[in-house]
Amino acid sequence: MKTQVLIVGAGPVGLTAAMDLASRGIDVIVAEIRHAGDPPSVKCNHVSARSMEVFRRLGVAARLREAGLPADFPNDCSYRTTATGIELCRIGIPCRASRYSATGGPDTWWPTPEPPHRINQVYLEPILFAHAAAQPRIAILPRTEIVDVALDGHGVVAQARNLDDGSSIRIEAAFLIGCDGSRSMVRKSIGATLSGTPVIQRVQSTYIEAPQLKELMLPHKPAWMVLSLNPRRSGTTVAIDGHDRWLIHNHLKPDEPDFDSVDRDWAIRAILGVGEDFRYTVLSEEDWVGRRLVADRFRDRRVFICGDAAHLWMPYAGYGMNAGIADAVDLSWQLAAHLNGWAPAAILDAYEAERQPITEQVSRFAMDHALAMMAQRGGGSAEIGDDTPRGHAARAAPARAAYGLNVQQYCCAGLNFGYYYDASPIIAYDGETPPSYTMGSFTPSTVPGARAPHLFLRDGRSLYDALGPGYTLLRFDRTIDIAALRAAAERRGVPLASVDIAADEAGNAYAEKLVLVRPDQHIAWRGMVEPDDCDALIARITGAAGVASEARPAAAGAV
Repeated sequence: MKTQVLIVGAGPVGLTAAMDLASRGIDVIVAEIRHAGDPPSVKCNHVSARSMEVFRRLGVAARLREAGLPADFPNDCSYRTTATGIELCRIGIPCRASRYSATGGPDTWWPTPEPPHRINQVYLEPILFAHAAAQPRIAILPRTEIVDVALDGHGVVAQARNLDDGSSIRIEAAFLIGCDGSRSMVRKSIGATLSGTPVIQRVQSTYIEAPQLKELMLPHKPAWMVLSLNPRRSGTTVAIDGHDRWLIHNHLKPDEPDFDSVDRDWAIRAILGVGEDFRYTVLSEEDWVGRRLVADRFRDRRVFICGDAAHLWMPYAGYGMNAGIADAVDLSWQLAAHLNGWAPAAILDAYEAERQPITEQVSRFAMDHALAMMAQRGGGSAEIGDDTPRGHAARAAPARAAYGLNVQQYCCAGLNFGYYYDASPIIAYDGETPPSYTMGSFTPSTVPGARAPHLFLRDGRSLYDALGPGYTLLRFDRTIDIAALRAAAERRGVPLASVDIAADEAGNAYAEKLVLVRPDQHIAWRGMVEPDDCDALIARITGAAGVASEARPAAAGAV
């Protein structure tokens, strides 16, 4: 069995990589140990705006928007004394029915055609799987375990085992991507090791069915996430279907080192604020450990790792899965550029150079936020739940603190739009330092390496919908000649589209007259006129700047 790219793991990260590669004309095999249709874990509950932008480009965003919580179910985060107790504060987030049109909220101003989407992985993953399986260039092999990976001079040879009948399968590929999770066999095969903080917090997590709970939470307006803050037991209640199913996180304390340190039933009832007469059914136990671990390398020659195979951290802001999706997109367009023949293998050096530093940054944001939340959960007066003047006074400060700390997590504009690649071998830097960002804030910028600022064009289209599948040159003055840059791209076979945008359309978002945008929406170069050496620029952005031959690279097909 032969293919251009073999992907190990058909979770959201592996499926995104497969779909992105296929959209660029690359043949992919995906090996997955589960049966087709097996329900995924109820792990991730949030798809970031950046991930939704990717899914928009891949043609699956609209289907995802239609799934998950009921259309009118508020996506708010409500802080209460218990899930059924007194509300301290609320972070308002629009329901999906008004997601595109809502105004006035902490994330409704975001410069994107695709706001974030609150959807649990049990709904997300089947839609991605079905969309990927329908692509003619993608072959998904369920119940297939990759047991060995070997590199030769021409590609990768993987030995696989069918988990149903025990038969062996040999798969030859030009490249392999490990999206096989925290216990990644692919990571081990390339000799990569994880380092960092192995335990930040343990969480006793339980997926339950409780038809009574929604009614017991009244008179409060429903909320996607309800966070209980009280000295007895703090925890989180996540609405999965908006009706009967809930995920309960019991955040264990530092002196509770094991998942069974606290009685599970007692903790659930304490977090919910219900008595012994409350009935529920445990659907699964989903205990997890929050960590901050990053692999010391993301690649060994033709083998790469993405997502949890490359990094593990506290899933705050939903950025475990979403960071993995960003990994997949960054790698897939570079692989496709090489396999389609318009970039040498050196372009692939950019993947680790770009993604590993971002992983370090974001994982530290998540860890610092986790530590702050742990401190917040540990505080609070015993009177916080009392319906008295003293109780009201006891709730005031925790309410302000909870909103101030957590609005940046649940409306994390900085993590979506602020990060940049500042040490990439395929970006033409000009000496300007990109603006700093935090978890919750950022400054739009055209500094090379940053995300191209979004805007809606005069005809109503999103700028991102107008971009080509390869590089796109944005021109803000039609009188500027771009013939030399087009010719240089053509000589190397580099796909280069152009979009003319009137200066008044761009507003203050773009100061330069020319901005070159990569396939992943990051900026590769900018200038007021064409560069003096257009061939050198094209060589830089395709990884050919350090390659001896300036001839167009040969296409690298399947082995």
